[in-house]
Amino acid sequence: MLLTKIFTLSSAAMSSTTAAYGVVNDYLADLVVAPPAPQSVTIDAEPNTISTVVDEVRENIDNAAHIMPKLVGEVDETALFAASTFPIAPMELIARAKVILNPEILLGQKDGGACLADDFEFVAAVIGPLGKTEYLGALENFRLEDSFDITPNFFGFSVDPMQTNRVWFFNRQTATQTNAFMGAEPTEKKLILPPQTYHMDFNEQGDLKEFGFYTTDRRYGNTGGLGGAFAYFYGVGKPLPIPECQPYKPSKRLRMLNFASRLSAKFSNKK
Repeated sequence: MLLTKIFTLSSAAMSSTTAAYGVVNDYLADLVVAPPAPQSVTIDAEPNTISTVVDEVRENIDNAAHIMPKLVGEVDETALFAASTFPIAPMELIARAKVILNPEILLGQKDGGACLADDFEFVAAVIGPLGKTEYLGALENFRLEDSFDITPNFFGFSVDPMQTNRVWFFNRQTATQTNAFMGAEPTEKKLILPPQTYHMDFNEQGDLKEFGFYTTDRRYGNTGGLGGAFAYFYGVGKPLPIPECQPYKPSKRLRMLNFASRLSAKFSNKK
């Protein structure tokens, strides 16, 4: 239960800053979006409607396509989206994701979980899947924002053309400790987390069905390549005494295989 309460936390690390990104965000920046009612997927937006945004974004994408080289093996996104039966358009889904990430809802923390589907699951590289009740219960007992000033630095929002109910995005999170955390007093040290890849899956009613993340580049930052809550424990010098809360270290077997490979290559070069 301790691990559940401690590690589900990365959701609590979401704060109010959502970084603008690309042409999509240029058009979505001024939207005032309200979360849909349980049985509705309609999202009102002013001054531009979502449909207008979609048309403008598509026009920009079409223009860019004329100068973009064709990549062998790249999927035909236009065809895949056209064939999709998921009722929420990609730009509307991205808008919905941003509404849920913003501090008014904060991934279910501020709306009592109203944005979450009944079968919601939180899943990360190590922790999860956790159901809706377990997820919300853990967040009530653990709030990173109480001890850190967190800047999430989100960017790169897109809808998966092969799973059209999923929104992908990234962040390069930074944080400064402002209050005591796990017995560690605040310092001037700035935590720089590695890039992380997030996903949000929605059902046809616009409710969040799954949320998860994974560390993308473990060599970046100063938290030992760790993301989520693990990064904060390690960053303040209080890592939990389990392998998952420590920087990656190759196993003895892998190190032995690497050594044998290098040794074999060395002798081969001498022939």
